[in-house]
Amino acid sequence: MYKLLDKVNYPSDLKSLDMEELKELCSEIRDYMIECCATNPGHLGSSLGAVELIVGFHYVYDSPSDKIVFDVGHQAYAHKIITGRKDIFRKNRKKDGISGFTRMKESIYDAFGAGHSSTSISAALGLASAAMMRGSDERIVALIGDGALSGGLAFEGLNNAGSSKADLLVIINDNNISIDKNIGAIHEHLLKLTTDPTYNRIKTHIWNRIGEGKFRKAVQEMVISAKSTLVKKSGGDLFEALGFRYFGPIDGNDIGQVVHTLRKLKRLKGPLILHTITVKGKGFAPAEEDQTAWHAPGMFDPQTGKRIAPSGHMESRYQDVFGEVLLELARKNDRIVGVTPAMASGCGMNILAKEMPERFFDVGIEEEHAVTFSAGLAAAGMKPFCNIYSSFSQRAYDQIIHDAALQELDVTLCFDRAGLVGEDGATHHGSFDMAAYRSIPGIVLGVPRNEIELKNMMYTASVHSGGPFIIRYPRGYGEGVDWRDEDFALLEPGKGEKMLDGTDVAVICAGPCANRAYEAALRIKDETGKNPAVYNIRYIKPMDEEMMEEVIGRYRSAVTVEDGCLKGGLFGAVSEYVAGHGAGLHVTGLGIPDRFIGQGTQNELRGECGYDENGIYSTLSSEMAKFQVK
Repeated sequence: MYKLLDKVNYPSDLKSLDMEELKELCSEIRDYMIECCATNPGHLGSSLGAVELIVGFHYVYDSPSDKIVFDVGHQAYAHKIITGRKDIFRKNRKKDGISGFTRMKESIYDAFGAGHSSTSISAALGLASAAMMRGSDERIVALIGDGALSGGLAFEGLNNAGSSKADLLVIINDNNISIDKNIGAIHEHLLKLTTDPTYNRIKTHIWNRIGEGKFRKAVQEMVISAKSTLVKKSGGDLFEALGFRYFGPIDGNDIGQVVHTLRKLKRLKGPLILHTITVKGKGFAPAEEDQTAWHAPGMFDPQTGKRIAPSGHMESRYQDVFGEVLLELARKNDRIVGVTPAMASGCGMNILAKEMPERFFDVGIEEEHAVTFSAGLAAAGMKPFCNIYSSFSQRAYDQIIHDAALQELDVTLCFDRAGLVGEDGATHHGSFDMAAYRSIPGIVLGVPRNEIELKNMMYTASVHSGGPFIIRYPRGYGEGVDWRDEDFALLEPGKGEKMLDGTDVAVICAGPCANRAYEAALRIKDETGKNPAVYNIRYIKPMDEEMMEEVIGRYRSAVTVEDGCLKGGLFGAVSEYVAGHGAGLHVTGLGIPDRFIGQGTQNELRGECGYDENGIYSTLSSEMAKFQVK
């Protein structure tokens, strides 16, 4: 039971509340988020810190006519709760529920979808420019936080917006952390702004003097006389130099300050920046004390904050395999270094960072820079392992081609979270990497089927030369094989393995799908006596041509199985090979269909797409019947 939140279903319901009630409402929203996320995990820490900024926006502005663009979308839980999605928020990130990020098709209040970082300023500028061209008086606000300001696209947007005449307010949600601790010069710049004692004394004095009717005059007089020297002294002239009028810092977790400031800024024209200081995990002590762990904590006890470990898993996570193997390889080879765009703990590279900090580089949320920086390291003779989530790697496509592949530089690119990632949904599924990268000349593209193959592909990459070596592997737990006690072994690029011999129908698999296909084939053999063969391709590029010749020569039908998009992936590669060699082999593909897949558990989504074990079994049975396999 919530005294105020139970009465708030849409932003219009906020308008009658006074300041004390708004403060209580923010507390109730936090309690509700904690209650829901305790049993239905999500991105909790960021949203807890952004409550007052979101409530303040909807209190002062008139949404959905006025628009707020989030960066990134996992700050937006409070926004979802007070824009008609309070009840269904309990199904946040679940199949047939709502997205964990903003999504235009989900609500009229979601002005722009956001799952990746650093997009808000560019998108908001587009909205503001369109409003200006239409002669509309709608107001556009971009809320950027969680380290997203370090991304290159954010600076491109700032550069363009500052020279425009668009009415745009950019709110910097400065919480001093993204997932791991913020890195880089922009973070140091903001930290300097927020801690400079002279600035804060005079800033407090200025804001205390601002009155309802004298705001414009006060800003003009005091900004010119005090801020021109003060902001320069503290480093705050960066934003002013880009063409923005800069205000702040203010306490972004003080609803009174937020509302008071937004009311004043709503009257101003042109590009504006409001710098706010918030606490990631605000209002929940465990989340405030360990902000990295509570970015997305999983299930927990809402009273004690004790995190509840998933039950029934004895396997290692693929990210743990990557982290431990990278450290082991680095111990053997002093040229090996690790590079990550702000995902050290998520990808397992924090293991290397702890023991060999001098050989670890967190470059911030800058995927393009991460790849070109790695290429520079390789040009100097180093062996960089650059780990990027598969979906995020799409941002660095040009750099992978021009800066790494074209120059034949030995950059190892490890794409974590490849395939269907689960509850994060369409923005985070690693659907397109195999299709995107196999067309690049000189690339090696490996797809390990279990922990041992990931370990050995990393070892193979460490001794490989001649161009980029890509390894893609899924989110979550592996197959439970004993990989730590296995010695390193070379897995020659272009060489797969036959897992199960058979007749008439061959299954060609990429990655852990091979394990599901193997189980499905054994079921068919046990139930019918028919015996499909199963091949683990291992490398999408270069392909195992001996394997393909064997499949073409021995089988009447082939079924490809992949945790990636069918168009252009393994199915595309096999079909191209078969067509190019004039073979009459019939090829059926199982994988991610030609549409964007929503959120749900990984097993649910693989079942929806038809390539879980049951889906593979059904397709194999159908192919056998079609070709009258005996």
